This record gives sequence, structure tokens and C-alpha cells, in this order.
Amino acid sequence: MSPAARAGLAAAGAVAARLGLAGAAALTARDAGAPWRRTNYAGRPVTLLGGPVLAAAATATAAAGAPAGQRAAALVVGTVAGVVGGYDDLAGARPEQARDKGLAGHLAALRQGRVSAGAVKVAGIGAAAAVAAVLTRRGSGAAALADGVLTTGLVAGTANLVNLLDLRPGRAGKAAALLAGATLGGPAGGLVAGPLGATLGVLPADLRERVMLGDCGANAVGALLGLRLAALPGRGTRAGLLGVVTALTLASEKVSFTSVIESTPGLRELDRLGRRPA
Repeated sequence: MSPAARAGLAAAGAVAARLGLAGAAALTARDAGAPWRRTNYAGRPVTLLGGPVLAAAATATAAAGAPAGQRAAALVVGTVAGVVGGYDDLAGARPEQARDKGLAGHLAALRQGRVSAGAVKVAGIGAAAAVAAVLTRRGSGAAALADGVLTTGLVAGTANLVNLLDLRPGRAGKAAALLAGATLGGPAGGLVAGPLGATLGVLPADLRERVMLGDCGANAVGALLGLRLAALPGRGTRAGLLGVVTALTLASEKVSFTSVIESTPGLRELDRLGRRPA
């Protein structure tokens, strides 16, 4: 795909996101938008409808820009991650699920005989990632199995990692945009051109604290980015990336990403860039 075509896809993603946000703003003021309303970290009212907008725009444009062998996989991971993420956004807000957060919370719920909304989301994204691995399999035998494991892990792990960053306005969007921009090159780069544009289209509303990406938006765009990482050449490179994603995910159970970012020069300024004061 030519640079001009990728730029066109990015523009299409941004336009689709902006049109979706206009519709979300109209819905937010109505009763139908009530289940998506939240209060953010600063006590300001926001809507989670930015998530479905981003998920739809990113998935459609990813499928349009992906190489032929990855189009179906892009549709599967973007759609499923968005749907189960949206379910977690709505069902996970129920009072009885308030403590079912993080891997430890989901496991605790299972020990109590309950299936948390987060566990449903994890299972759904994991299944979609496995399907994507089958749809994009390379060769056969042990090598194909290893590639399948890497693809499954990168799609599911990156979906979760981007969602873990969605704790401050614009944080997950900035990370997703940077990763998409860094992987625009190569034969599979068209896969992330549209999601890059869609993310940038939603980012201003996210930074102004009008919308949040929520699980729906963050998981969907993260899954698509993971699919792009899984298309990188070199099994060692992909294994290294999966190791980084896994390490960060496990660290999040013990360490606050917000505390680390706030105490790190450079990351702190990037995180606050464009954001309203708390």
C-alpha cells in the first residue's frame, strides 16, 4: 500500500471517528445514553460512548487497509474486543462487581463461584486472538504452532495493556497513536493506518474530558495493534515484544502506572500534554 493510500485511510478513520462523536454527543443527552455516563478521576462527567465510536471506526478502517490474509482477522479481533469490552463497561459498573478488577479480582470472583464481566471480556478477547492466529497462520508444524502462540498472546496482551493505560484522559490514545505510527511501515502497515486516524480523531474529545475510551475502545484498538505486531517479521522480535507486554501486565498488578508516569520526567510531560488540569 502506498503512502498516499495509508494517508487516505488515516483521514477516513479520523472522519469516521468525528462523525461518530457527533452522534455520541446527541445520544449522551438522551435517556439511551445514561448507561454510558460516568464520573472520571477528576469528578467530571464523561461518556464512555467514545469507546464504541473508536472501536467501530478503527475496526472498519483496519479491515480496509489490512493485507488480504489479515482482513478477516482484523474484523474478528476488533469487533469481538469492542463488544466484550463494551459489555464490561456496562456490566462491570454494577455494584456487585466493584471489586472484580484486575487479574486477582477476576480470579477471586471465580473462586466465589461468580463469573465477572472482566472474566467474560478476557475469555472473549482470548478466543478472538486464537481465531486470528488460525486465520493468519504461517506454514505448518512446530513453527506454525509457535507463531500461533505469539499471535494469540500479542493480540490479547496488547488489548489488555492499552486498556490498563486508560486511567487518565488521552493516555491510552496517545500510546495507541504512537504505536500505530511506529508500525505504519512494511507490508502490513496499512492495517494500523485507519486506527491511527480514528484514535487521533477521538483524542481531542478524550483530552477535553468529554469522552472516555473505556474497555470497548481501548481493547478494540489495542487488539488491532497487537495483530499488527504479530505481523512483524522475525519470531525473536515478536517473542521479545510479547515478553515486554507480559512483563508490563504483571507489573500492573503490583505497581501503579500513574505513579510511575508522574515520577518520570518526559513521560510525565507527555502524559499531561493537552490535558485539562485536575
